Amino acid sequence: MAQSDSINNSLWLDNAPFAATVCDKAGIIQYMNRKACETFASDGGEKLIGTNVLDCHPEPSRTKVLDMLERGESNIYTIEKNGVKKLIYQMPRIEHGKLCGLVELSLEIPFDMPHFIRKNS
Repeated sequence: MAQSDSINNSLWLDNAPFAATVCDKAGIIQYMNRKACETFASDGGEKLIGTNVLDCHPEPSRTKVLDMLERGESNIYTIEKNGVKKLIYQMPRIEHGKLCGLVELSLEIPFDMPHFIRKNS
């Protein structure tokens, strides 16, 4: 995919309205955007960078994350916590054709979200 020199990849992600967390293949958190730091403030926020994502997950989630780190599979689901519904999208981080960790995106979504079925034209 081509990239424009005028786009600073980290700047837009740093200020995105969703939480983005990136870890390496060993599970070490390498990046959290502003929203992720705010979301996980009670767990340490930005201080979580450099720690192991596995330590943030109790069973059975811990085993699921370990499996994703080994197999490079995605895990996509919705949750509700404290009256907020979220889409959680965990996906393999692939660089130069090799699995090198995971990316987790957490997006707040409305409880009554429109769903459209598009037909091919």
